[in-house]
Amino acid sequence: MESGGRPSLGQFILLGTSSVVTAFLYSVYRQKAQVVRELKGAKKIHLGEDLKSILSEAPGKCVPYAVIEGAVRSVKETLNSQFVEHCKGVIQRLTLQEHKMVWNRTTHLWNDCSKVIHQRTNTVPFDLVPHEDGVAVAVRVLKPLDSLDLGLETVYEKFHPSVQSFTDVIGHYISGERPKGIQETEEMLKVGATLTGVGELVLDNNSIRLQPPKQGMQYYLSSQDFDSLLQRQESSVRFWKILTLVFGFAACAALFFILRKQYLQWQERLRLQQMEKEFQEHEAELLSRAKPEDRESLKSTCVVCLGNFRSCVFLECGHVCSCTECYRALPEPKRCPICRQEISRVVPLYNS
Repeated sequence: MESGGRPSLGQFILLGTSSVVTAFLYSVYRQKAQVVRELKGAKKIHLGEDLKSILSEAPGKCVPYAVIEGAVRSVKETLNSQFVEHCKGVIQRLTLQEHKMVWNRTTHLWNDCSKVIHQRTNTVPFDLVPHEDGVAVAVRVLKPLDSLDLGLETVYEKFHPSVQSFTDVIGHYISGERPKGIQETEEMLKVGATLTGVGELVLDNNSIRLQPPKQGMQYYLSSQDFDSLLQRQESSVRFWKILTLVFGFAACAALFFILRKQYLQWQERLRLQQMEKEFQEHEAELLSRAKPEDRESLKSTCVVCLGNFRSCVFLECGHVCSCTECYRALPEPKRCPICRQEISRVVPLYNS
């Protein structure tokens, strides 16, 4: 606490930072919890012969948020892997990622750093079909790249280390960046893979579509089953909830610390006011009992011992209220007995 009894700037910064972080974490936690509630409320629909009749009976021939599971089947052509033979899919993602070591001037350590320098995603139209043979129903998947959890499988991955000469090494040490190499990755959504879709299911002109839902709900195309997807989202909710509670407790602790300091300071001011009032009453009583010739000497006595004469000036407050012996006996840090301001220096007082 500062000498005036107000909270310090550091305490205000601590309280403000912890409050802002808590509010941000709580906002993320509410969003995650809302996603889990929406997933739990999604309607599970079996991909079978009765799917069209279910959608025909639904309002607007639409299920706003549905869960459906099936196998991936291409509509026309398929995408062939560039590196793996006989590997066909409907989504292909090629990524080039640069890896290098960067010198941290703060910690004086080399840190790993990676950056995607090129990425290309190719898609072809595809359907979700039942795993059972002989069931003539298919669900066309629209805008698969808009989904949050696109279940791509890594089919090829290779790291190409950089070749450096001696002069390159010296130059990299001077510049603070040491390239390690390029990592090449190919990911695909294979034909025949099992996919769980969560989105809006619509029947339109005898064709069934799975598309991104409206009203801000999340769109999923996951290689996991629905229960695993829900458990993962619930784990995320628990994680953000714990973070919110930790920072919320820190904010409450900072607020309690500041309020407690304020309360103790207020109590100290009340105690000093009471002491000053008692001293004034005691001084007035002594003056009333003293003889006229002794009253001037009583007014100049030390407020601490009420015996010796006042012999020093306290700076910076300027009060003349104590003798030298009582000043030396004051506890550290020495404060003025009248105003409780910290004493920076003392000037002796000489009566002529």
